[in-house]
Amino acid sequence: MNNDVVIVKLDRPRELRFNHTALKTLVSLTGMDLEDIDEAVRPGNFEMIENLAYCGLLKDAKEHGEELTPERTIELLDQAPVYAHALEKVFQAWYAAFGSQLEPAGNQPQPAEKPARRNSTGKKASE
Repeated sequence: MNNDVVIVKLDRPRELRFNHTALKTLVSLTGMDLEDIDEAVRPGNFEMIENLAYCGLLKDAKEHGEELTPERTIELLDQAPVYAHALEKVFQAWYAAFGSQLEPAGNQPQPAEKPARRNSTGKKASE
């Protein structure tokens, strides 16, 4: 993926991007280094999702003459068509910043499962 800009639909289409300034702000805001942040990026970590969205949306807000705050970011996330859209776009932008492509969950290889052994009658063979 060559483009690290992701468009997220909130109150309007917004650019979500982790440029140098966004990453520096994120490290300062969380008190974590990028490796620790990467490990903390998961769907149930709401605070981290909010911090990521806030930092990733700062450039777009500045270009539109808006003053974005963490509180306003939470309000914007609530305006996504569905929460999954906002979550997907935040993750997509995060991975794009480091040249990785986020793979949809449905495309992940699954381990082969052995069929469960069942006796069709429900009784032991010796009975």
